[in-house]
Amino acid sequence: MHSALKLAFGSLVVGSIVLALKTLAWLMTGSVALLSDALESTVNLATAFAALVAIRIAARPPDANHPFGHHKAEFFSAVLEGVMIIVAAIFILREAYEGFLSPRALGAPIEGLLVNGTATMLNAMWAFVLVRRGRLLKSPALAADGRHLWTDVFTSAGVAMGVLLALATGWWVLDPLMAALVAINIIWSGSRVVKESLSGLMDEAVPEEILASIREAISIEAAGAVEAHDLRTRHAGSATFVEFHLVVPSDMTVFDAHEICDRVEVGIAKAVPDARITIHVEPEHKSKHTGIVVLE
Repeated sequence: MHSALKLAFGSLVVGSIVLALKTLAWLMTGSVALLSDALESTVNLATAFAALVAIRIAARPPDANHPFGHHKAEFFSAVLEGVMIIVAAIFILREAYEGFLSPRALGAPIEGLLVNGTATMLNAMWAFVLVRRGRLLKSPALAADGRHLWTDVFTSAGVAMGVLLALATGWWVLDPLMAALVAINIIWSGSRVVKESLSGLMDEAVPEEILASIREAISIEAAGAVEAHDLRTRHAGSATFVEFHLVVPSDMTVFDAHEICDRVEVGIAKAVPDARITIHVEPEHKSKHTGIVVLE
């Protein structure tokens, strides 16, 4: 099984265990804040399933209807995750409002917090794995899932502090107040996930540090050419698409121009794994005297 698929399947397993533990903690205490934590975990589980489906689709090879591949399927999954996060926050706000109207004492708060804390530790460990591996595998779906889990970890810690404070002071209204704060934080997190995923769907250029690596590879490996210009990049899932024009001397043979292109492609591939490169070769009179300077 593909590494990304294994991680996505692992998220389903971990998400199911965490949801069960957090639901148990809520049932033990009756806490609105712990209910909000459990509701967020339902989103984790649903989006883990969406990520698994998206990664399976993205792994398909190009076909006649999708000649550039299926990489963008992962961005759709991440957008869906962001939307579902926001929907969960709305449900939490509703529960918090009802808790404000009728605050109540909690049952078995210490035991419930211990159960919830176990779920939080499991989430933290898995979030670390997802973010790290998601970046290495260039998987937007896995990275988004990992970032969301980290948000869940921090909000769970805040929930625990709120419940402990309510227990210490007897101000039970702190319980729904903490749930409302969790919801606001979740909305902010969900909006970030949507924004980052939409940038991929809109063919946003690669980050500046990656672009600099591509420029450097072209400059070093295109010896014999005149210049390179009109460099364009975009990313889709694990793939990075690179296009540019390469100007060569007008009397250069097709064979020699092709050799330069081969060197450039190898150099870019070393700097940016899974790069999909398109080079348009032009004669010298097409020079723009701008763009990338080729080193001799």
